[in-house]
Amino acid sequence: MATPPKQHGASWTPAQDRELQRLADQNTPTRVIGLKMGRTENAVRSHASDLGVSLKPTNQSPYGTRKR
Repeated sequence: MATPPKQHGASWTPAQDRELQRLADQNTPTRVIGLKMGRTENAVRSHASDLGVSLKPTNQSPYGTRKR
């Protein structure tokens, strides 16, 4: 079994909430956010959802608008 991340089961602090928001605003992939914060990808997704933080990339074109 893999070792759990260093923050496994720990509560999120306000500073970590701000860091999550900052990384999400910079379009950082969820897996990378988890590695930087010592959390699992699922923990990052769940907490971002609780905070109302979108992890979807903002720099991609909508479907069907690609140039031919």
